[in-house]
Amino acid sequence: MDLLERPIDEEDQEMTDSHHDNGDGTNLNNNNNRRKMVCPAAGEHPLQFNYSFWFSRRTPSRPSSSTSYEQNIRHIGSVSSVEQFWRFYSHLVRPGDLSGHSDFHLFKEGIKPMWEDDCNRGGGKWIIRLRKGLASRFWENIVLAMVGEQFMVGEEICGAVVSIRFQEDILSIWNKTSNDITTTSRIRDTLRRVLNLPTNTIMEYKTHNDSLRDNSSFRNTKISL
Repeated sequence: MDLLERPIDEEDQEMTDSHHDNGDGTNLNNNNNRRKMVCPAAGEHPLQFNYSFWFSRRTPSRPSSSTSYEQNIRHIGSVSSVEQFWRFYSHLVRPGDLSGHSDFHLFKEGIKPMWEDDCNRGGGKWIIRLRKGLASRFWENIVLAMVGEQFMVGEEICGAVVSIRFQEDILSIWNKTSNDITTTSRIRDTLRRVLNLPTNTIMEYKTHNDSLRDNSSFRNTKISL
């Protein structure tokens, strides 16, 4: 599936080419799967953290395991400045235009969007279920809040995911420490603000340890109003 709506110009292509993976998770330009660290170009405005875009898609009827998931997830690009982010993001297909069981992930560079990653293992995620048609706008709002450091929780934020499903779409933001109630509450409240959610919106939280136990991202969550 082509995730780019239109071709990237030569300057941007040079940036993204050095970060594309094969379908098996290996890097096209480096047999050791070590991606070249992206850096802001002269005159660009650096982000506080570098970020990587990932994409995954699977057939719902097939059972999932950590091995099959890791093989299925694809790194599609990394950014380190405001300018790089907008050049890359503006060429991506919008989540609302994806079909089937598809996910976009934006995570801090060096963190894989997997429960088992060392930075994620002790953490969890806030979950917001969306009716169809809202995913693109909500995804952009949460991504801009994340790269713009609006959550004000230090290094706690790991990344965000938008999950396109058949009956609904799901937005989630991952943090490092699930048992830090002050931090998770601040993330919840910031989500409500940046997404302009009604006060009665149901939000759910699930630790990654619970996801590992029941092999599910969105079942058996804890409800928060």
